[in-house]
Amino acid sequence: MLKINNMVTHSRRQYTEKIEKALAVVPIVVLIGARQVGKTTLMKNLILNGDSLILNGQDPEIIELFQKYSTLQSYLAINLNPGLEGFLLIDEFQFIPNVSTLLKLLVDTNLNLRIICTGSSSLDILQKVEESLAGRVRIIEIFSLSFEEYLLFQDESLHQLYQKYDVNTPEVVIDKRIVNHFERYLLFGGLPRVSLVNTDNEKIELLDDIYRTYLMRDVRSYIRYQDAVGFNKLLKILAFQIGNMVNINELSNTCGLTYKKTEEYLFLLEQMYIIKLVEPFYSNKRKVITKMRKVYFTDLGMRNLINGSFLNIMNGVNDGSIFENYVFLELKRLLGQAGKLFYYRTLDGAEIDFVADNFKGLISIEAKNKTFQKEASLRNLINFNATFEPIDSYAINKSFNSDHLNYKFLQGYLISKIKF
Repeated sequence: MLKINNMVTHSRRQYTEKIEKALAVVPIVVLIGARQVGKTTLMKNLILNGDSLILNGQDPEIIELFQKYSTLQSYLAINLNPGLEGFLLIDEFQFIPNVSTLLKLLVDTNLNLRIICTGSSSLDILQKVEESLAGRVRIIEIFSLSFEEYLLFQDESLHQLYQKYDVNTPEVVIDKRIVNHFERYLLFGGLPRVSLVNTDNEKIELLDDIYRTYLMRDVRSYIRYQDAVGFNKLLKILAFQIGNMVNINELSNTCGLTYKKTEEYLFLLEQMYIIKLVEPFYSNKRKVITKMRKVYFTDLGMRNLINGSFLNIMNGVNDGSIFENYVFLELKRLLGQAGKLFYYRTLDGAEIDFVADNFKGLISIEAKNKTFQKEASLRNLINFNATFEPIDSYAINKSFNSDHLNYKFLQGYLISKIKF
């Protein structure tokens, strides 16, 4: 039903495969994620086995077509085919009022029609879609480029070499150009358009354009005018605090927003795929902090722009929180929507950065932005593993690869080689 078209789509084959599998069992697929992560490009570059028609959900004329089912049906009969068979692609479909009702009617009355939609915010999508299209829709989250995808954008031959590495490949074997690309990835992130421009200045300017033109434009439609200053403060504080627990009372006091508004805007930022909040893992509520969540950004380049930290990083400032955020994103992509990712911290301060649950068992992960020369005993990891007996355990670091006790040291740029 689907094939890979060009290099851009090939680099995102994990999503292509998910779409193909989804359309084999449901008639509607929704691709959802932050602005500029490549949803539209991915959708447009699918090779579809049948007639197809693409519509822009932000076009007023297209919105008008969806006001009446008979009008939409007539339009599709002319512009797709009389039998309404094939593929209807709708970009930014969340702008169309009552779209889920019309989609339900379309697939219920036209059994050979498949629909693929994209959306940039789950605020107005997920609840409505899941309620009205139950059993007919698969929602697939799209993230910015992983490091492996980013590498394919930069150098196809290096990507082919990278494919030959595994979790046991020692640092001395790794091509140094891959390590250099990794450092730039931590700086500028994985938004596809940003990855395709060459100079640092071009990347920063493009990130700034995306921030102002897309992200802040979308945000303004949801926040009160009188909260604009406080919201901007909130966003900058979160960018500074990646990897830390979120204390809503402190954020509220610092930003000048009410507790309720601070909570609402955190929810807004997460629903717009700007940040992700990680819940704590616990088996004994009396010993583990169970309320506060940790914050991460969904793209490192956007986070670094908001935090204003490009110059510091380029001057060699070692920022472990960026490395931890990177580890979070790679693990999130590997786990997919079905897997769960937590952090672990006891009241006496013992902490594990990430605890992954892939429904086969637990995996414990520590993110260490350090260059290890030899094995080191990481007490928190050892103790956690002794208590919970995870099926795998990793100390993700800058360059060292070795098995040690009940966990494995692994280079950060090889996280995608972990098999979940």
